[in-house]
Amino acid sequence: MPDSVLVTYGTTNGSTARIAEAIADVLRKDGLTAEVRPAQTVASVASYDAVVVGGGLYAGRWQKHARRFVRHRRALTGRPLWMFSSGPLDASASERDIPPVPGVRRAMTRLDAKEHITFGGCLEDGVKGFFARKLVSSGKGGDFRDFEQIEAWAAGIGAELVGEPGKR
Repeated sequence: MPDSVLVTYGTTNGSTARIAEAIADVLRKDGLTAEVRPAQTVASVASYDAVVVGGGLYAGRWQKHARRFVRHRRALTGRPLWMFSSGPLDASASERDIPPVPGVRRAMTRLDAKEHITFGGCLEDGVKGFFARKLVSSGKGGDFRDFEQIEAWAAGIGAELVGEPGKR
C-alpha cells in the first residue's frame, strides 16, 4: 500500500494552495502521510509513493510552476498520479465536469495520470496581476471553490491508495 503522498501545486494568488491543503487533510484522515509543497520547491519525488499535482488556470493554461513540474516524466512515471485544475470564476465546476485544458490533457496522457478534475477558482481583493485585478474590480471575481467537492475527490484518492476502491 502506498503511504507517502506529495500534493504539489502551482499558484499565483494562493487559492490553489488552499485546495492542495484541503486534499492533503483528507488524505491524512485516511491514514496516509501527505506533504503539501509548492511545485517550484520540489527537487525530487523519489521519497513519495504517489503524487497529486494541481495548477491554477490562467488564460487557458496551468500556472507556470505546475507546467514545469509535470515535465519531470521519468520521476513521475510509475507512481500513481492525479491532477487538478483551479480556475473557473463561476459555479460551472461544481455543476458539470470540465475537461482539462489541452496542455494538461497532454501531460495526463504522457504521464498516464489516473484522473483530472477542475475545481472552481478564487480571485479576491489584493490579487496579483493586471488582468486579475481588472476581473476583480469589474465584479467578476469571487470564491468559487467547492470544498465539499474537493474533499469528496480527495477521499476517492485516499480510498484507492489504501485499497478501498468501493468507497469512491
